[in-house]
Amino acid sequence: MDDDRPVWAKRITAEREARKWNKPQFIEALRAHSDTPLPGKASLLRRVHSWESGESRPDDFYRPLIAKTFGTVTAAIWPVAGSRESDAELVAGAGMDTLEILTRLRSSSVDAAVIEGLRITVNRLCSEYPHMPAEQLLLEGRAWLRRITTMLDRHLSLAHHRELLSLAGWLAALVGCVEYDATNRPAAEATRQAALSLGEDSGDTEIIGWAQEMRAWFSITRGDYRGVLAAAEAGHAAAPHSRAAVQLYAQMAKAWARIGDRRQVEVALDQGRALLEQLPYPDNLDHHFAVDPAKWDFYSMDCYRILGHGQDAASTENKLAESYAQNVIQTGTDAAGVERSPMRNAEARVTLGVIAVREGELEKAVEFGERALQGQRQSLPSLAMVSRELGTAITEHYGSDSSASEYLHHLRQLQSSAR
Repeated sequence: MDDDRPVWAKRITAEREARKWNKPQFIEALRAHSDTPLPGKASLLRRVHSWESGESRPDDFYRPLIAKTFGTVTAAIWPVAGSRESDAELVAGAGMDTLEILTRLRSSSVDAAVIEGLRITVNRLCSEYPHMPAEQLLLEGRAWLRRITTMLDRHLSLAHHRELLSLAGWLAALVGCVEYDATNRPAAEATRQAALSLGEDSGDTEIIGWAQEMRAWFSITRGDYRGVLAAAEAGHAAAPHSRAAVQLYAQMAKAWARIGDRRQVEVALDQGRALLEQLPYPDNLDHHFAVDPAKWDFYSMDCYRILGHGQDAASTENKLAESYAQNVIQTGTDAAGVERSPMRNAEARVTLGVIAVREGELEKAVEFGERALQGQRQSLPSLAMVSRELGTAITEHYGSDSSASEYLHHLRQLQSSAR
């Protein structure tokens, strides 16, 4: 087939081949996942051929069915054109710049325009998470958090007071995430608990859900897998239909994979996928708490990499992990080669490194591992966790091979920083 096929056509082929399905087997899988009868075999074979060749795009009925069959969501294969508003556009939307917001914050009155300006500022900071240096984001996030919490001592309407509590909760959740990225664990946990409290005080269940998701994330990087499941239970009880709930299902799947219970992995992935499919497409794909559909591939990648341990390199689990990792990097990089999701891409490269080890390609594995460590914006606990898996795989397969020694030295430095 030509290399200029649409990305979605290439992905249908790659997903099918990763599962070692021929086209008739793919058709039977579609039938198994469909709630309504499908056309005959000959008709579906013509459809599959036209989809994979890129001659025709699946319609509104078949797109979600194909995604469901492949264990992902529709928008992960067929992205929606989301809006990425610039800061200037956001400020224009508020009708105020930062200086004016600060000036009006110092006055005695708080009106709807100030609240809207603060809301846009918080959204902007949450959208800077993948790119802004951690030190700068912490500085700005903490400064705005102090300003907002100071305002809570003023005489405010009930609606404005609740809105400020909610905005403070989102900022606290963001700051806590960045603190944990930088391995300041005590500060991150204290800030997470503050976000949880602000969510409870404001009645914002989404913030409560994200505070529990942070708890699950912290737990999985420490190897406390039962702690992940407990956090997920609490988060789902508070916000069962939220984006936080989607990500909690993903954290559950990652924990079950490490526990070694494949059935529970599949259950959690399917529950999260089904919920994400029902939610509206995010307005802002850069927002840290948006859970864009492409992120589901990122979590599936992690689970299948773990499930592929000890299996043949050509196993379905390893092929799926490789396919998901390639999709993560492709989606997380724009046409100019700029990485929109550098932290996800780093973990995807570690996954490709692990697969390379399992295929007996040490040089390729080390190259992927080194590239993963070079990013300027890193989540050290998460990167250290997955990189440790690559280091262990290299050591198990190649012992003290000199060609891997430099990478293993860099990995020990990362582990030291993460501690």
